[in-house]
Amino acid sequence: MESFNTLSPEIQAHLKQIAKTSGLPLTDDSYERMAAAWLEKKNLFEKAVEDNKLVEVSFFGRAEERGALALTYSGSILNVGPLSDGARHCEYTSIGLRADVPPAASDDASELSADLEVDEPAAFAKGPIKTSSPIYKIAVAQDELQPEEEEALLTQVSQDLAEDFVEVNKTVIG
Repeated sequence: MESFNTLSPEIQAHLKQIAKTSGLPLTDDSYERMAAAWLEKKNLFEKAVEDNKLVEVSFFGRAEERGALALTYSGSILNVGPLSDGARHCEYTSIGLRADVPPAASDDASELSADLEVDEPAAFAKGPIKTSSPIYKIAVAQDELQPEEEEALLTQVSQDLAEDFVEVNKTVIG
């Protein structure tokens, strides 16, 4: 359980919970494959942050004008667009292994009900989902961008990550 044992106890527990709803056998091999996939997704997220000149933060205020991209403990992607007329375009993309959440959802008039914080779930008053699993990483645009530019950037990065994550998931269920 080389990969699994490198993860924090919180991530390990979360992956074991996901395994229960994934249809995978509840074995060390399944946990190890899930952990290896999770680590690959973390690396892909970190590379996308660096390549797109985003910066990691541990806190994102729900009233901030800018948008954010988040990676959850389960390996899902949350794209929180910039604030425009009191609402945000938000997209949620699941890890694809869970049977208890939608594979993807979006809402053009989303509203966060709380600030985004590392190790806390994202919560929406109105949005693509009610709550996410706890957030592992949050990234924001480093440069001042126009809201349209920032939304386009965050959408492109989240779509690219979703495509990469689909390929990673094949290593778990394959």
